[in-house]
Amino acid sequence: MDTPSLKDIVKSAEFRFNKALGQNFISDKNLLDAIVADSGVTGEDTVVEIGTGGGTLTRALAAVAKRVYSFEVDENLKKVLSVSLQGVENAEVIFRDVLKMSDAGIRDIAGDGFKVVANLPYYITTPLVMRFLESDLGVQSLTVMVQQEVADRFVAKPNTADYAAITLAIEMHGSAAVTRRVSRNMFYPVPNVDSAVVRIDVNGTKLAGENRELVHKLVRAAFAMRRKTLANNLSVAFNIDKQTATDRIVSAGFSPLVRGEALSLDDYVALSRLF
Repeated sequence: MDTPSLKDIVKSAEFRFNKALGQNFISDKNLLDAIVADSGVTGEDTVVEIGTGGGTLTRALAAVAKRVYSFEVDENLKKVLSVSLQGVENAEVIFRDVLKMSDAGIRDIAGDGFKVVANLPYYITTPLVMRFLESDLGVQSLTVMVQQEVADRFVAKPNTADYAAITLAIEMHGSAAVTRRVSRNMFYPVPNVDSAVVRIDVNGTKLAGENRELVHKLVRAAFAMRRKTLANNLSVAFNIDKQTATDRIVSAGFSPLVRGEALSLDDYVALSRLF
């Protein structure tokens, strides 16, 4: 017997979508399979999914992965998931907020060295991505469905409008690429924006031997007031006079009038050695 459609399951369970939780589910099987393929998940992998939703992505992941641990905050979805995940033996739904859990708490459930896959509620995109990138859980990769404009920021290049502190924060931990663009019409209910899938392959040795915290501080400072020069922003953040900041910038090989968005990660690393 075929599993009922997601819309039918939601309707029969009398589930009401919670706008505050940004609930937009995917029902198209081709798209679900494509997201799983983009993630590179194999039968050897443990997957941590964030936002079980209607369970359709969970089911698609479980068809390929060794084990899926899916975290969901809305317990009203239990009735929906009892149907949509019926017969799926290698997936477990944990009704907890992963952003409020420690590394140790997640490790007790999912172990180490897993892959993260998620159709994220857009309001937690950046905190969620950074929570796992900055963890000690040995995360191998993150494949996330995000708002299209956020995806553009994740993979932006220097001297572009989308280039931002989050671009560099992600690059400090690995490499990001957009794997596909997704129309808003592929979701139920239909959101107000288009989306994109981004895969971030984590490199735990990136910036090895460098002062990572200082690089982070430089990046945050550089983009704190985007219209100001880098010298202005660094003088405020590091409580030094503008001339001292300018001298260090020039010593690193940059124009005294350079702005933060013109520098690459390698440039910030070089600058950090002078601070």
